[in-house]
Amino acid sequence: MNIRNRRNRPSAEVHTAALNDIMFFLMLFFLLASAVSNPQVVKLLLPRSSAGEQSVAKKTMTVSITSDLQYHVDKQIVPYESLEPLIQSRMASGEELTIMLYADSSVPIQNVISVMDVANRLKIKLVLATEPRKDK
Repeated sequence: MNIRNRRNRPSAEVHTAALNDIMFFLMLFFLLASAVSNPQVVKLLLPRSSAGEQSVAKKTMTVSITSDLQYHVDKQIVPYESLEPLIQSRMASGEELTIMLYADSSVPIQNVISVMDVANRLKIKLVLATEPRKDK
């Protein structure tokens, strides 16, 4: 029979409470850092192409309508009548064009729709820029 005194034997426990706290804070840090770095990106696995050529370059044109109903194209004041010819001249370069439409919230909806009609006639993609709601 082997009888030993168990009181003199050193404990073989590993205290992991501090490690759990550190791991939690690291995980929280990386979660917040990844959300802040680029919050409006959707991660996609895009298909690959064997062709070495790039697709048609996309160009963005900014159209703004101010509260006093002035039209701005890339920070230049343009009358509404010359908006369509100006967009057509930009399309002549052969690049795929996208219009970003910024309209003041006080602008009548008819003015916004008239710019959308110009984009539809020219078969151009139009994106309406908005601000996120602040519901609280």
